Amino acid sequence: MKSITINGSQRESVGKKATKALRNAGQVPCVLYGGDKPVHFAAAELAFSKLVYTPNAHTVVIKLDNGETLGAVLQDIQFHPVTDKILHIDFYQLFEDKEIALNIPVQLVGNSRGVKNGGVLRRNNRKLRIKALPANLPDFIEIDITPLKIGDKVTVADLLTEKYTFLHTDNTVVCQVRTSRVAVEEEDDDEEAVEGAEAPAAEGAEAPAAQE
Repeated sequence: MKSITINGSQRESVGKKATKALRNAGQVPCVLYGGDKPVHFAAAELAFSKLVYTPNAHTVVIKLDNGETLGAVLQDIQFHPVTDKILHIDFYQLFEDKEIALNIPVQLVGNSRGVKNGGVLRRNNRKLRIKALPANLPDFIEIDITPLKIGDKVTVADLLTEKYTFLHTDNTVVCQVRTSRVAVEEEDDDEEAVEGAEAPAAEGAEAPAAQE
């Protein structure tokens, strides 16, 4: 999984007054959980743009001014209700030998056969929650929808892998092709012979002689 680096400064004071001063200075107060104790730090708001304003999933490398480097994932974020400015971010620390739960975006590729015939593609889940070791976290979950006909669907059971575990039931529908008013009946791949059609003469066969 792709990673984004955040350069932060460790916070000594975590009171309301200190937090307000940070925000006025264009800094975002953050807390990193999951380790021996919470780590309080702050970073410039612009540093989070590629992490927050994107549909993609990323891990984070937090580089603190004391020389410490920590791996993490975004856990929770709070926005101002009016201005949408970032008010606070919670991170969860990553460990190489410890599994982490994360929402991963679903990426569809190909052109569905059913859609070509007038069906409608419905995306039931644009993200799926998985549990995996940090090294096995994918950037996205890819699904080839090319073979899907009208009425077909893809469930979590179709996506099972040894690299990570889905935190959904196997029958959870990820995407499907539904029928519509303009849908046409799909033709079979093999053309059927037309009943009553005259079979062509074999190559080299002589035509019957005309009757006198």
